[in-house]
Amino acid sequence: MSAFETEAWLKSYSEWTPHSLDYGATTLLDVYDNNVAINAAKPGTWFFGRTQTWGEVDKLVGRAAAGLRAFGVRPGDRVALALPNCPQHVVAFWAVLKLGATVVEHNPLYTAHELQDPFDNHGARVAVVWDKSAPVFETLRESTSLETIVSVNMIEAMPKLQQLALKIPLPNLRESRDALHAPAPNTVPWEALIGTAIGGDGEDVVSDPSVTTDTIGVIMYTSGTTGKPKGAQLSHGALYANILQGKYWVEGLGDEQERMLAALPFFHAYGLTMVLTLSALIGGEMVIVPSPKIPLILEAFKKRSPTWMSGVPTLFEKLMEAAEEKGDADELKSVRNTFCGAATMPPEIVAKWERLTSGLFVEGYGLTETSPILIGTPMNDSRKVGYIGVPFPDTEIRIVNPEDPDEVMPDGTEGEIQARGPQIFSGYLNNEEATEEAFHDGWFRTGDVGVMDEDGFVKLVARIKEVIITGGFNVYPAEVEEALREHSDIENVAVVGRPREDGSEDVVACVTLREGAVIDPEGLKEFARGRLTRYKVPRTFYHFEELPENLMGKISRREVRDELVKRISAEG
Repeated sequence: MSAFETEAWLKSYSEWTPHSLDYGATTLLDVYDNNVAINAAKPGTWFFGRTQTWGEVDKLVGRAAAGLRAFGVRPGDRVALALPNCPQHVVAFWAVLKLGATVVEHNPLYTAHELQDPFDNHGARVAVVWDKSAPVFETLRESTSLETIVSVNMIEAMPKLQQLALKIPLPNLRESRDALHAPAPNTVPWEALIGTAIGGDGEDVVSDPSVTTDTIGVIMYTSGTTGKPKGAQLSHGALYANILQGKYWVEGLGDEQERMLAALPFFHAYGLTMVLTLSALIGGEMVIVPSPKIPLILEAFKKRSPTWMSGVPTLFEKLMEAAEEKGDADELKSVRNTFCGAATMPPEIVAKWERLTSGLFVEGYGLTETSPILIGTPMNDSRKVGYIGVPFPDTEIRIVNPEDPDEVMPDGTEGEIQARGPQIFSGYLNNEEATEEAFHDGWFRTGDVGVMDEDGFVKLVARIKEVIITGGFNVYPAEVEEALREHSDIENVAVVGRPREDGSEDVVACVTLREGAVIDPEGLKEFARGRLTRYKVPRTFYHFEELPENLMGKISRREVRDELVKRISAEG
């Protein structure tokens, strides 16, 4: 019998990890309310030196919910959030859920072009956004259902002394202030939303009783081979299941006070689950930095000593390098547990991280549609180098023939990874066709190629969907190609991932040019920046006389990538 049929992976579970868990009828609101009831006096957020207890956070959640209610937000409505990591993001997230509404997370650096389709899809009438992003949402207000824009000034969440310092008209302080904040006319300031004039003091706000495990709590947008954004609907039950699975995967998680480094963005499924919702389950404190910049993270380590860190390979490598250069490597000793996703971590980097910190390094695999974790490396001696691990509790993984999804491949043979479990999403918003394509006979089709060994360990081989993972973010080639084709010099384009030593990729574009045109990489980058978030902008543009096509006349990205790798190798 195959490892899938015998669930061979269960033999590798740590002694503290149950084979199955009781999820009951628990929602994220149950998690939040229980946390506030027992941990009100414990620290909930830390931001540039300012700490708020869970009780203080809850008062702001009530006021924000009351303000949103005054603007017409009702159960089942969708409210868009487009914020960096900051205390206001935490408050807004829970305030929307309190009302029985759905949080729609967006990257605050996205352009209006990138957000147009998602806003057409979800139809949110209210958005809570970073004040520096307000002009983008002003544009969307003209072309979508968006009516009310609440703008957040992150500086207002800092300690009073720092707020005063940032007002001093010195060039370096002005630069810091401009990076964090910009005027946002024609919007409702966050401070007004949580003030008593709009919604009152929020004392009457209670968790909406109509919310069940099937209620959609969060929508996150992801694309496929078409590049068209799809809204993955994550239910309260799915999101709760994943944090419960994670809690029991890590020995003693929550038994001691956890300080959880919030460097990965909350608008990404990984950062949302591994910090924002998990912290409420275990009564942890979020040590929040607005972006995963190494100086900010090192400062957080010095001042608040995080005990829990989740990240991506490049983040860990850069952090260790910077800490050693500055003589701050000892600061990392506070970390008891580490979780890494997005790409497989080189073994030597894992060993170095565990040497510099105080705990084990866990790698995981999943997708936005799976809340997001499906597979993790056991936190015991059964870990295998080069493997992403074994299925989480109550999670089934099988490897099938991509051409015949009913055929389970023999152990050790490549195939598409399919999954079943309580953390799987509820389908794509207003897109039945895409939802049907995502499942086969109740199994979620990940679109990734993997191998399962006879012991149930899974190795990731390739990505059918050709998603490029750069710095922990997914970049969908078709979306970037669509934007670049608007340039008058480009005849055709294939966007591919250029491999990096750390296992991640750089986004690069291979282009053919119209007659008479000359390749201008800087000009093409500038063109792309006007249409795409920076991490989607190709690092390099390569000129091809022609791009390989398949028998149907469609560009074969895989062949383009192979040809590019050969070219780079030949050039040394």
